[in-house]
Amino acid sequence: MLIIPIKDGENIDRALKRYKRKFDRTGTLRQLRSRQYFTKPSVTKRDKMQKAAYIQYLKDSVEI
Repeated sequence: MLIIPIKDGENIDRALKRYKRKFDRTGTLRQLRSRQYFTKPSVTKRDKMQKAAYIQYLKDSVEI
């Protein structure tokens, strides 16, 4: 449970913005979406390798 202390005279919109930012950083929504269906470990590893290769390709293309 996230607790956001509201200071005296603080705007509710600002407190809501802090709550949303804190909620995003916890990664709760990402975790829920990833748990909706099962992915085999081999598929997870393959996706991770493809992402790493893509990032390396982008870094190499910037250096040239």
